[in-house]
Amino acid sequence: MANTRRAKPISRSRTAPGKVVHKIKVTLRGSRPPVWRRLEVPSGTTLQQLHHLIQAAFGWEGYHMWAFETPQDRYGVADRELGIRSAASKRLDQVAPSVGDKLSYTYDFGDDWEHDILVEAITDAEAGTPYPRCLTGRRACPPEDCGGMWGYEYLIEILADPGHEEHDERLEWLGLDTADQFDPAAFDLAEVNSALSGFAAILIEN
Repeated sequence: MANTRRAKPISRSRTAPGKVVHKIKVTLRGSRPPVWRRLEVPSGTTLQQLHHLIQAAFGWEGYHMWAFETPQDRYGVADRELGIRSAASKRLDQVAPSVGDKLSYTYDFGDDWEHDILVEAITDAEAGTPYPRCLTGRRACPPEDCGGMWGYEYLIEILADPGHEEHDERLEWLGLDTADQFDPAAFDLAEVNSALSGFAAILIEN
């Protein structure tokens, strides 16, 4: 399980930029009850890298368009017509340099899964600790292509009603045998950190 003890606030004068960590809370906008993940990521993470981390932490599949909205600009896969600049060109500590800073992340321009990102802390990295890591979170991520938040709520209603005319069709679509195989309240911290482990690196050696 992730180490959740309080980290020491940074001293910018003595800490190299590559040794600093942002603690962020990423919340799926409009989810009731809220679906969220609290992550610690290297402050020098590019927005392109952050996209992949959010995908892993929430369990998205990553095959739809996406973009970050920041106070400076909009970043994603560069597209002049859509006014999107390259997410590889900007780091998290450049668009959200201070505690309390906010940005948003939209995944799938059809379903519009909007995520609110809040910087909760900026600290020194802990020696011997791999980053990124998930500290905690709540609830399962909605399945891909279910129609946005409204469609997800409708899907849950259908799964809860065996007599619904779409019940069997939705089970087949999800690849489930029974509705109880999908628990919208489920959150597995170890599973999330396993998904993040492929991106992890130790910033400060013991």
